[in-house]
Amino acid sequence: MAYTSKVISFISLSLFLSYLNSATSQNHCLKTACSRNEPVIRFPLRIKNRQSSSCGIPGFDISCGSSNETILELPSSGKFRVQAIEYAEQEIWINDPENCLPGRILSLNLSNSPFSGLYYQPFMFFNCSSSDYRKYGLNPIACLSGSTYTVFATSSLRIVDFLQTRNSSCNLTRTVPVPVIWPFYQEILSSDLSEDLLLTWDQPDCGKCESRGGRCGFRTNSSETVCSNAPHRGVPRKALYAITVAAGIPGALILLGLLCFICGRVKKFARRSPLGGLPEMNSTVNPETRVIIAGLDGPTIESYPRIVLGESRRLPKPDDNTCSICLCEYKPKETLKTIPECKHCFHSDCIDEWLLLNATCPICRHSPERLTAAES
Repeated sequence: MAYTSKVISFISLSLFLSYLNSATSQNHCLKTACSRNEPVIRFPLRIKNRQSSSCGIPGFDISCGSSNETILELPSSGKFRVQAIEYAEQEIWINDPENCLPGRILSLNLSNSPFSGLYYQPFMFFNCSSSDYRKYGLNPIACLSGSTYTVFATSSLRIVDFLQTRNSSCNLTRTVPVPVIWPFYQEILSSDLSEDLLLTWDQPDCGKCESRGGRCGFRTNSSETVCSNAPHRGVPRKALYAITVAAGIPGALILLGLLCFICGRVKKFARRSPLGGLPEMNSTVNPETRVIIAGLDGPTIESYPRIVLGESRRLPKPDDNTCSICLCEYKPKETLKTIPECKHCFHSDCIDEWLLLNATCPICRHSPERLTAAES
């Protein structure tokens, strides 16, 4: 028994050291935040002067402001306040700490940063005389306007044509691609552009790792990015075999054989059922007559666009203010997903689960595949 215990201890230590060899420097990079209600900061972002340089990547440095707000400094555009971060989607929402985001948009330059816009929409900036403020019913940008003039921003070509051809007091000053939180398909008559900007990053590609519950980070003493702490699907068969043979325990060998037998029976049982569950009541049914109802595949579901709601909770369809799956009203900062063919929106988690089992929209019941076929 003493020999067996030593063997098991040796194998356990070997496996543990093997795990440490593939572990990342994230073991000492604990997640942190500038304050309790601020976004959590972890790899590839890091808070300067609080976390080691190995806990993040250059260009993703975060600082804490005078009021402990989370600040991201873009090399060519200055400092922005971080409103939210979605690590699995690799998305970050920023705004102007001085509350004049439209002014920052006019000089926004992401070329020297790891970030880019997820959705862009062109906005035309107009400078009009102050007397036209109420005349056209446009939404002014207060922080850019003065006592003798008013600044507007619009994405509507109809408004642009109207202001340029029928009103000489309004001058087009700039056309700027704005990284909006949602690709609005309809024209926006005017906007004060005060809602958050949505940015994303491509590298490092940690989205899959984060979505599995793991954590991205550098491999120890390396610049290679690896995923750690992701939930395991079980003990590998080779590891079980190695432990059993090295320990030389007959009982463990019997247990391993029993587990393999049960596993094989379960797999055989699952294959006999068209849904992988209970066996069929009538085993004489012709397999060709079976109808299996299945949802959409993972890549199709993942391709559907997402939106994180701003404070206005504005959506392409004004009446879409409640998720028809969970029946909960949408709240600011929640992540939604839309079905491209019908533009109906739902909570991202709700519609993902739905479409895995049902290949139709929960509201209009149209199938995305049938819609695509009909439109082609």
